Amino acid sequence: MSFGVPAAFTALLWWFATGTILLLVRRPTRTYRVSILCASALLGLALTVMKLCASVTTTASAYGAFACALLVWAWLEITFLTGYLTGPQKTDCAPRLAGWPRFIAAARTVIHNELATLACALLILALTWRAPNHVALFTYLILWGMRLSAKLNLFFGVPNLGESFLPAHLAYLKSYFRRRSMNPLLPVSLAAAAALTLAMARRYYSAKVGFDATASALLATLLALGTLEHMFMVLPMASERLWNYFGVTSSAVGGGGEPASDVDG
Repeated sequence: MSFGVPAAFTALLWWFATGTILLLVRRPTRTYRVSILCASALLGLALTVMKLCASVTTTASAYGAFACALLVWAWLEITFLTGYLTGPQKTDCAPRLAGWPRFIAAARTVIHNELATLACALLILALTWRAPNHVALFTYLILWGMRLSAKLNLFFGVPNLGESFLPAHLAYLKSYFRRRSMNPLLPVSLAAAAALTLAMARRYYSAKVGFDATASALLATLLALGTLEHMFMVLPMASERLWNYFGVTSSAVGGGGEPASDVDG
């Protein structure tokens, strides 16, 4: 089986899903309720299909489980970016707040969404428990791990903060980011992501055909995309250009001026 087919499927689905979410959250806030309702309906459908795919180990079931996990993740992203499911802290970071108190304050901005992420992980685990197809669970865990790593790196400080991905009503989150040339976690994150990508690619070449090969190719590509997203934090280029088709630009957030983030080195 060619690696290119599942790789292209993963990349296109990742690009399209991300762009669609960014487009929806930049619409007027009065449209958010409809967007959340539609996303919730897709969430229910995804969980139902995921349960069916979990008991089957075919090429089609690998694609189906993977797509269902991305739909669950899309629900979490859209509820966060619309502001429906964030955290109790909805204000800028207090001036001069540092260390553990700053971390607690930052965590309070996203804790409700993180708890929902944990709940969804437990639900997917329950749906796929003792089933032969674990593609949905592994897909979800990769997405969760990569997002958690990205959040921590933004908190500790990176050159490119990606502020344009935040809609205006979440602009206060930028005050919890730091703009720094590097932080100790980022090389570890990149090395771990690259190692996992290579390990999954090696698994693909060992399987060569069938369900295992398809699943490994899908997961390897997703890991590679997560690695690329981490690289965008340090590369001298604007990652939002990937979604210019959806109207995501460096001025998408609005408000003008420099982000309210610490600048260090």
